[in-house]
Amino acid sequence: MPPRLTGRVVIATHNPGKLREMRELLAPFGVEAVSAGELGLPEPDETGTTYAENAAIKAHAAARASGLPALADDSGVAVAALDGAPGLFSARWAGPGKDFAAAMARIERELARRGSTDRRAHFVSALVLAWPDGGEDLFEGRVFGTLVHPPRGTLGFGYDPMFQPDGYQATFGEMTSSEKHGIDWASSDPQPLSHRARAFLAFARHRLPVLNVNM
Repeated sequence: MPPRLTGRVVIATHNPGKLREMRELLAPFGVEAVSAGELGLPEPDETGTTYAENAAIKAHAAARASGLPALADDSGVAVAALDGAPGLFSARWAGPGKDFAAAMARIERELARRGSTDRRAHFVSALVLAWPDGGEDLFEGRVFGTLVHPPRGTLGFGYDPMFQPDGYQATFGEMTSSEKHGIDWASSDPQPLSHRARAFLAFARHRLPVLNVNM
């Protein structure tokens, strides 16, 4: 049986939206989460060629610097008609000011430039738990859907307002956090909705304390 995570964990992010979601997901397990930003840890250069590699870079940097287990997510939206872009560069498309309205507008411009009517896309999340001794665990999740224009909703963050998951009429930007996560911890078969929640459920089953519910 792999070791369970107890005590404190560093969330290796400086993104307030991502930090909020990770804290919400961790809350039922009684694990104390502190962010890399709160600890004053620098953001490492994300030089990986996959989501998993970038998540590992962030998690290991935080684990080494803090001496605590560290959890990092690397995620992005892949647009089919743009050959998977922005993908790994989803955050970079928003620029140094993290202007995701501009990033969403760029996606629309790129689709128009290609004359494409294909609006299929998917979100990817790679979640890495790094231990101070150098060990790591990787968990991944994806969710498929359609891009809407104009973007809808002021909830969520990043590209959420333009992403409508399959089977739903609302975008992620119109959903509350609990709706976006979609996890019923009391269910014998939780059905998480978002990419991050799907990766988190796999992580929870392997590394978090067992809840007094069906998992």
